[in-house]
Amino acid sequence: MEPEEKEMVQYITNLIPEEDRQGISDADILFVLDAMDDFLEEKGLLQYDEQSDEVIYLDGDIDETEQLQYVLKAAQEHQLSLSSVQIQLIMDGEKEYGIEQGYYEDID
Repeated sequence: MEPEEKEMVQYITNLIPEEDRQGISDADILFVLDAMDDFLEEKGLLQYDEQSDEVIYLDGDIDETEQLQYVLKAAQEHQLSLSSVQIQLIMDGEKEYGIEQGYYEDID
């Protein structure tokens, strides 16, 4: 893992309540984050710049329920043993991390 990924995974792990943390590995968290990016790419909100080797996130509205369903389906297809609650907690943690880092605005 790259240092930024490690920091994000640790941040998310620390947000998940102890009782829900059982059975969640760093690899599971990275899988959920990758599936979230796959969803964004499918919706045209994420692009990969081959010249700079960077990922570019575009502004746009995200249907969080649709994104959760997408990630749940991906997890089932890969036979991960995460519950829907655990996946939602990981996704919530990613959002909190993004707000703290200034990637997202906290809009209620």
